[in-house]
Amino acid sequence: MAFKVTKTDEEWRQQLTPVQYAVCRQKATERPFTGEYYFKNPDGVYQCVCCEAELFRSTTKFDAGCGWPSFWDPITPDSVVTETDYSHGMERVEVMCGSCGAHLGHVFEDGPEPTGQRYCMNSVALTMAEK
Repeated sequence: MAFKVTKTDEEWRQQLTPVQYAVCRQKATERPFTGEYYFKNPDGVYQCVCCEAELFRSTTKFDAGCGWPSFWDPITPDSVVTETDYSHGMERVEVMCGSCGAHLGHVFEDGPEPTGQRYCMNSVALTMAEK
């Protein structure tokens, strides 16, 4: 897939903290219940930490009790892209930024209505534009 925002590996390393780089560019996962946005609930729009693309509205955030910020719907269908992830001996659906391909987290089919989706995101992959 061709993304709108592309940078070299070195450019990403210079822009991101080591933890952000590990999660967003190497598909790592932050420890549960440690991320800034798991506990904070400001009003606004959650953006990709790599390219500032708008991903989720605060009005779609909910407490799933899983240890990571969770949302029931992205801002637009193109805000994120998904693909099947077979890592760690299981099948999951990986969620990436639709603009730069950053790994954000995974989506599960156990979320609230109206979508039934739980977009379980890494806090370090997000930034916030507060209202």
